[in-house]
Amino acid sequence: MNERLARLRAAMQGDRVDATLLTSLPSVRYLSGFAGDSATLIVTGGRSVLLTDSRYTAQVRAQTACEVIEITRADYLDKIKVFLQAEGVMRVGFEDDSMSVATRAVYDPLGLDFVPYGKVCRTLRLIKSADEVKKLRQAQGIADQAFAELLNVIRPGMSEKRVAAELLYLCARLDSDGPAFPPIVGSGENGAMCHLSPGERQLQRGDLVVIDFGCTVDGYCSDMTRTVAIGQPDERQRQVYDLVRQAQQRALDALRPGITGRELDAVAREVIAAQGYGAYFGHGLGHGIGLQVHEGPTASQSAEESLQAGMTLTVEPGIYLPEQFGVRIEDCCVLTEKGHENLTATTKELIIL
Repeated sequence: MNERLARLRAAMQGDRVDATLLTSLPSVRYLSGFAGDSATLIVTGGRSVLLTDSRYTAQVRAQTACEVIEITRADYLDKIKVFLQAEGVMRVGFEDDSMSVATRAVYDPLGLDFVPYGKVCRTLRLIKSADEVKKLRQAQGIADQAFAELLNVIRPGMSEKRVAAELLYLCARLDSDGPAFPPIVGSGENGAMCHLSPGERQLQRGDLVVIDFGCTVDGYCSDMTRTVAIGQPDERQRQVYDLVRQAQQRALDALRPGITGRELDAVAREVIAAQGYGAYFGHGLGHGIGLQVHEGPTASQSAEESLQAGMTLTVEPGIYLPEQFGVRIEDCCVLTEKGHENLTATTKELIIL
């Protein structure tokens, strides 16, 4: 944590920010190690202090070396004010990209100069350490194994909700800490709604089924998508599946430091567009992954940032044909000095059940 705090403090010094107020749980965890769900972290030039209530003070002391200030709902603001005044703080960076307007207004009585600092806080987490990559690799390994076991269970007549429940159970049994996000299971025409929550629809022969899920290890997320066939797919289903697979492989072949997110997105998008399906690939190619399942960087039509070694990125092209079916294939990758490591081991051959 000391190295992470040092990077934040270096940025604060350059920006003439006296303190950073961190309220998003991923940022709190990244900079303190505290894994609970209620805390505020304040970092100054020489101190890092966690404010939390009595439910979490013992956990804070066990998980972090930060100073602890125990608060209640009634005295929260007063204790922050006393601390900041004692430190001589005038300019405070805050996470403007995750704090609501109403929450930001709570701090107005402090009479301080609040500086938008969300981008700086997000940037700290862009380059993953070896330990972070190890946790990401472990989380993805659990997901791969859970998917392999799911294939022994999934069958016609099973509802999308049941498939999602089986995934949650399998990941938990394989020692994940919990889901990275609620699983997505879209069968048949529901697969064309790329982020639809699983419903009562039952899997039928002739369906393609889009399965998107992930789990966590020590807070770090996995994220993968595979599309499977229930019974033999028809010619168009195979054609679309093969096209998505080709687009993903082209993007993976191009994934290395120096390429921009926009350029990488274009590699996959051009493959799909060349076959007349460009209008049916509506989302970006990928996103970063870490303590959040969606974080920087991104690969999309507007992503101008160049990718660097140590960044993570999903590569997940898709084609979604309304009222027919959808196909998405997603791997999670870590950029290396010369290319990337693909953390996802599950085959991309079309699995027919």
